[in-house]
Amino acid sequence: MRIRAAVPAELPLLQDIERAAGEPFRTLGMAAIADDEPLPLDVLDGYRLAGRAWVAVDPGDRPVAYLLTDTVDGAAHIEQVSVHPVAARRGIGRALIEHLAAGAATRGLTALTLTTFTDVPWNAPYYRRLGFRALAASDPELTSGLRAIQQAEAAHGLATWPRVCMRRDLIPAPRLEPSDG
Repeated sequence: MRIRAAVPAELPLLQDIERAAGEPFRTLGMAAIADDEPLPLDVLDGYRLAGRAWVAVDPGDRPVAYLLTDTVDGAAHIEQVSVHPVAARRGIGRALIEHLAAGAATRGLTALTLTTFTDVPWNAPYYRRLGFRALAASDPELTSGLRAIQQAEAAHGLATWPRVCMRRDLIPAPRLEPSDG
């Protein structure tokens, strides 16, 4: 599996991946999440133009998953990570997150953050297995930027189900010293 930057022609495919990845929420009684429309093409293109949209592609170079990221209070914030159900349970989401982690560490960012559903098996429990930890409301690492994201999500109706903000600290990338030779 290869990870690369998204290209303009693929943006509608990212919307299709998001719709398909949302369908399993329906089985948990979360039809509103399954029915939620993906980000509009112009917003996806903004992520792409800023270099903050990556895709995992199949052998035919067709996206099967994607990740969008923002920088929030010195951390790489995962805005969205979605894997098409036909490609699920193959480590593709993990690979996208590790790709982000490596790039974020080289840029000097301190952590990966995200917000997610607490009780959805492929959400908070999955991210715990990837090294994320939940941030309590009193945690000083629950920054003002993360609180603003939580408020925006609540206004969008996501707080209907329990949600949590999570963080995974990054190990700074080693700095390469120029050689004397």
